[in-house]
This record gives sequence, structure tokens and C-alpha cells, in this order.
Amino acid sequence: MSLTLVAVLVIVGLLFVILEILVIPGQGVFGILGLIILAIGIWQTYVSIGTTEGHIVSATSFVLSIASLIIALRANTWKRLSLKSTMDSRVNVINEEKLKVGDWGKSISRLAPAGKALFNDEFVEVHTHGDFIDQDVDIEIIKIDHNKIFVKQK
Repeated sequence: MSLTLVAVLVIVGLLFVILEILVIPGQGVFGILGLIILAIGIWQTYVSIGTTEGHIVSATSFVLSIASLIIALRANTWKRLSLKSTMDSRVNVINEEKLKVGDWGKSISRLAPAGKALFNDEFVEVHTHGDFIDQDVDIEIIKIDHNKIFVKQK
């Protein structure tokens, strides 16, 4: 086995382990696969190339693994990878005076089976009983249940 193939095995193994730590944690498939590929690369170095080179590849793999772990555990790494946007949406707070059963409105988005609608100059999230209603269709409120508005097509 050539030194190039061994280097590719070691690099792919390390990348799989890093992928497991940073991107897809929880399942362990990429981490275990990465460790197996890394071990095969190191083992093939000892068998095919020589003991001295095997020690060098082992030490290099160890140092790169530790360096990757240190980089992964630094706070700045996670700040760059984390989502910075905030949720500013809210649950429908139904104003009993503005919205009542029997009110007519217009679907703003396709209701499949939920979407947005306009009632009395107010945008609200509405639901159907499984029906699909197209956009810009007249709808009627048929039930209000715990901040959930159910509608049907006019």
C-alpha cells in the first residue's frame, strides 16, 4: 500500500470523526466509521511501509485528533456555527370581540390544511378539517378552539 493511500485513509478517518463531533452528533455511525478507517490507515502503515513510518503516522494522527478536539471545544467555534436569529412569532391570541364563529375572511396563503388568513384586517393562522383551500378564497370561521381557528370554504 502506498503512502498516498495511507494518508488518504488517515485524513478521511479524521474527517469522519470531526464530522461526528461537530456536525452530526448522536448516532455514532460516522465516528465509529472514522475510527475504523483511521485504524486501518495506521495499521497499513505499519504493515506495508514500516515501523518508523507507522510511529510517525500514529503520532501525527494523535496530534491532529487532539488539535481538532481543542478547536471543536473552543467557544468561538460554536459561536460561528450557532444560529443567531431569534423567534419573534407568537401564538394566536384571539380577540373575542374581533373574531367570532361565522365571520367571513380571505385565505392569504394556501390552507393545506393550515395557513394564513385575513379576518377583519387581522392576519391569523387558521386550520381546516383536512380540506385544502387555495389562496385568495373566501372562508368562514366554523369553530374556535383554544386559540385554534377552524375554517371552511365559503
